[in-house]
Amino acid sequence: MEDRISRAIKLTVDNISQVSGHDFIGMKSNVRKVCEYLQIAMFPSYIGQDFEICRTCSHPDSCRQGTDSERRTVALSGAADVLVKVLCQLMTFREASDAVEQLIVKIPEIKKLVDTDIQAAYEGDPAAESIDEVILAYPSFPAICIYRIAHELYTMKIPVIPRIMTEYAHEITGIDIHPGAKIGSYFFIDHGTGVVIGETSTIGNHVKIYQHVTLGAKSFDINPDGSLVKGIKRHPDIGDNVVIYAGATILGGSTKIGNSCVVGGNVWLTHSLEEGQTL
Repeated sequence: MEDRISRAIKLTVDNISQVSGHDFIGMKSNVRKVCEYLQIAMFPSYIGQDFEICRTCSHPDSCRQGTDSERRTVALSGAADVLVKVLCQLMTFREASDAVEQLIVKIPEIKKLVDTDIQAAYEGDPAAESIDEVILAYPSFPAICIYRIAHELYTMKIPVIPRIMTEYAHEITGIDIHPGAKIGSYFFIDHGTGVVIGETSTIGNHVKIYQHVTLGAKSFDINPDGSLVKGIKRHPDIGDNVVIYAGATILGGSTKIGNSCVVGGNVWLTHSLEEGQTL
């Protein structure tokens, strides 16, 4: 019996094709660590002690008991080390090091944007009693924070990693933002469960959306061989100072929602709205 099972195992192994020449072992868990480290670096007074990675890193005293500056240094060092390791699964060490350097120097700029998102949540939700509550309790905070990190890597044309980051955020918050989407400052997602924002969406400044909103594709162009056409505009553009209420679905790459529009709940929208319209 054991010989038969052994032969079956060998036959199965021999007949399972490999989908990629890369070795992706450990990539997803390491990318999650990078997300955690970078959030600690940006918000060390709120996040550090809650993450397993902070409790098990090589400098736990600095992470948990040091100053914000010390915790930031430890977190950024940890993020850089892990991200270089991850990127070396996809590119050369030199390319990986260059990419990580570019990301690290962008962290202050990313944090400034995230700070505006936190402020938008506090100002946009009467239930929010403090900035502290937004950071500690609102799902929009980690979802948008991780998205903004991932978007920076996406613009650098880093493969795979940005999607793993935003899918991690999706997993823990229920909010699905493609890293390719372009989102302005003061962005707030209230409640958030079931929100989907597609790759080629653009969103202006001071936009608020509610749960179960979809910014999606209306249809997909097809190549002569039947495959989907990739790399084209598929998702809508949202202007500044727009509110989109729960359950709204806005579709299509040519659909534009003008500044100061209000899109009501459960609306199915495949055409553009002029500035100031309410639907």
